[in-house]
Parts: sequence; C-alpha cells; structure tokens
Amino acid sequence: MSVPATKEELLQAIETNYNKLNKELQNISDEMASTKNMEGHSKDTVMSVNNLLAYLIGWGKLVLKWNEKRTLNQPVDFPETGYKWNELGKLAQKFYEDSNEDDFQSLKQKLNKNVADIITLVRSKTDEELYKTDWYGKWTLGRMIQFNTSSPYKNATARIRKLIKSLPSTLKK
Repeated sequence: MSVPATKEELLQAIETNYNKLNKELQNISDEMASTKNMEGHSKDTVMSVNNLLAYLIGWGKLVLKWNEKRTLNQPVDFPETGYKWNELGKLAQKFYEDSNEDDFQSLKQKLNKNVADIITLVRSKTDEELYKTDWYGKWTLGRMIQFNTSSPYKNATARIRKLIKSLPSTLKK
C-alpha cells in the first residue's frame, strides 16, 4: 500500500492495517501476550505483545493529544512532554509502564477504542486540513497520523507473525 495522500486513503490504511493486526492478535493467548520474547523498541531490550499494544496505544494517545492541543491553540511538546525525538526508546519504556497493570484483553479493548477515536478524528478533518497544510515542520497532520497509526500497526503485525512462526507448535493458540 502506498503512502496515503488523501483522507480516504488514510482511513483505508488505518483500517486495513489495524484489521490485519487484530487478525494476528487472535492467535495470541493471554499467557503468550505477557511473555517478553520479542525484540524491544530500544536497543538490547525485549518486550511482550502486551508491551507492543501499550506502545501502539501510547502513540495513538499522543496523536489525539497533539490534535486537541492544536485545536485549543495550546503549545505542543513533540513528541511528548519531557521527551525528545532522540529519546523514543525511553518513551517506549514509559508507554510499557503506563499499561503495566493491564492484561491482554483490556489492552486490546483500549487499542480498539484508541483506533476508533483516531478514525473519528480523521473523519472530522478535510483533505485540506490533513494533507494541504504543514502541521509539524514539513509534515502534514495526515502524515503525522499515518506515522503513528497505520505504519506502526503494519510493523506490529509483522512482529507478531514473526513471533508466532518462531514458537513451537505446542505453544501456538
């Protein structure tokens, strides 16, 4: 799928990549989801499927926060207050910690809600607002949303597929 350039293409990319991710999540047991057996988002770290979902939720929440602050004409700390773009590994660890008490089922529910909220946000915007106006530096709002939703969903799907293939058949759901 090419890089979205319109509202409809962005919605399709989000929905398509999220549906593929959801399909793969059906192959994960609750126990498997909490086991740290995937390469983490920082060098020399490992994470669980639960951590991966927390990461996706964290970035989705940031997209919504950025938009809300912009709508209220408030300054936005990109990527997040207290973090710089060269500290994304630390930010990933924060996302993991933020959802540390959540189990697999609740993380899936939170991610579903987050995706629905992002889709609502995209639907509320025009092509002009999403793709014809610089929003953060040279990046448009549509591109910033895509960077933090459909692209990571696609990456997460690949990570989960790789994990499932690496497991002995006795551990597969």
